[in-house]
Amino acid sequence: MQAHYIDTPERLQQLCQQLEGAAVVVLDTEFMREKHYYAQFCLLQLATDEVIACVDPLAIEDLTPLMDVLYDPQIIKVFHAAGQDLELFFDAYGKLPKPLFDTQIAAALLGHGNQIGYGNLVQAVLGVSLDKSHSRTDWLLRPLDEAQLEYAADDVRYLLPVYHRLVDELASLGRSDWLARDFMVLADEARYQKDDYQLWQRVRGANRLKPQQLAILRELAAWREQVAREKNKPRKWILSDDVMLDVARHAPADLARLGRIRGLNENSVRQWGKSLLALVAKGQSVVKDECPSFPKKRTPTVNQEAQADLLMSVVRRVAAESRIAMASLSSRKEIEALVMGDHQQALLQGWRGELLGRPLLAVLNGESTLQIRDGVVELVAVSLVGSD
Repeated sequence: MQAHYIDTPERLQQLCQQLEGAAVVVLDTEFMREKHYYAQFCLLQLATDEVIACVDPLAIEDLTPLMDVLYDPQIIKVFHAAGQDLELFFDAYGKLPKPLFDTQIAAALLGHGNQIGYGNLVQAVLGVSLDKSHSRTDWLLRPLDEAQLEYAADDVRYLLPVYHRLVDELASLGRSDWLARDFMVLADEARYQKDDYQLWQRVRGANRLKPQQLAILRELAAWREQVAREKNKPRKWILSDDVMLDVARHAPADLARLGRIRGLNENSVRQWGKSLLALVAKGQSVVKDECPSFPKKRTPTVNQEAQADLLMSVVRRVAAESRIAMASLSSRKEIEALVMGDHQQALLQGWRGELLGRPLLAVLNGESTLQIRDGVVELVAVSLVGSD
């Protein structure tokens, strides 16, 4: 099917008419974010069984007619590795297009590995090798040539048949309902809302600071986020992580001392100096008991490590039997947390709870165990161990 380039309001209106009555729309986006805080929306690709289109948001100022269609709750919106695409929609429109289906998440339930890339999934499911020559395209530049548009269109041209194939396979295995919780989590808009006063936890190296220094870092990180958002510039263009760490560590009390911070140039001191000193003072004023801190890392005992080893064998066995990637079932970190008493985890919820959680708890509680019979690892009830 030929892809249509939509770059005028008239063509957009025609596209919206073609989308009427669609049960499923597959979507992908092209964006650039190297020079901005918000991702720059450069191209929106979509497809149904009837049409493939590349919509140019740089050429069409008002995409409201199309968004009215895409936000229709009667239409399933399909993405591959939807995270960044959904962030783009949320930042631009303040809400997510629901309901959602993510082929990357679905593929993991069918043995394609955890977080499989789009090209590899298309190859595995359809036997088609995609052209990667335009993967580094600057999508802000215009005009887009025919090869670029075809490359972009392929991201939805093949996503549609992949989606149909995955849905059919999930149904044949009785797994169609397994993804409901995963997609509910994916569509939780709280995931895409930023709490500026929690961003200090993402600063690399913050774990080496003392609590009072973390209080300063918390103020600096929140301020940087607010300025970056207001100016629509990358965070590091406002203040780098290394500079924030040094300011928090040394807590300069005046502009002269602030100016000695490595990486903080004269222009930054002149522009932001007084604000930074005020943030340092605010952080220093936080009483000790209210200073932020990282949760203490819990380390399993030797006995708990041994229990985790045994439970990981259960994970491997369940993964092999169900043909689901181990990483989609559980990680070693989650298993160790379970052994140490944390039962509020995804591996005990939904389909994971049914498939993996129950046998894990049975082994952990001494109700089941693993044994080797004829060279094969088996999970058996403790009452049956040693019996014929």
